[in-house]
Amino acid sequence: MKKPATVRRIIETLATQHPNADTELHYRNAFELLVATILSAQSTDERVNIVTPALFKRYPDAQALARAAPAELERVIVSTGFFRQKSKALIGMAQKLVAEHGGTVPSEIDKLTGLPGVGRKTANVVLGHALGVPGLPVDRHVLRVSNRIGIADGEDPVKVEAQLCAGLPKEMWTLASDVQILHGRRICKPKPLCDRCSVRRDCDYYQSLKNDAPRVRASRR
Repeated sequence: MKKPATVRRIIETLATQHPNADTELHYRNAFELLVATILSAQSTDERVNIVTPALFKRYPDAQALARAAPAELERVIVSTGFFRQKSKALIGMAQKLVAEHGGTVPSEIDKLTGLPGVGRKTANVVLGHALGVPGLPVDRHVLRVSNRIGIADGEDPVKVEAQLCAGLPKEMWTLASDVQILHGRRICKPKPLCDRCSVRRDCDYYQSLKNDAPRVRASRR
């Protein structure tokens, strides 16, 4: 695990490589981002962005979504995949949002994760991007990038979130997630493009490749 000063420098460097990093989901308020993030599970942001304009026109707020007929909602979101489960989660989320929060998306993570279909990653996305509350969503890209670089250790998203948050000031939490997600999509893929990585000198994975290279060459002699 690297020191906090190094973690911060790495995130700042990644932010330079991926300027204006932000969620790629389209939204106008916290409710729309919450719905879009739930839909993005096992789907792509691009696909969700195609679906949500019609969805939000029909169901512009929690009150409208809470009254949705499952079959009608399923037809709107079918292309995002797992549409029956997502429809059930969205309607349940909206109903609880209306019943317990007056239809307003709460700004506390415990209240957000108490809504149907809302896990910690989704809650952190909404907090950090729509509500101005520091949050560090950990998805598969953040897990891969942070472990390869060596700024986190482990595959448990909650533990990795805690490790990253401990190494960064709160105002960098959301940025840290955004830049690692983009880095994972563009550069640090399952088969990484290390020659294009701006933090390879600080990356444990890249350094291990360099250290292994002389031994591989020697073994071939």
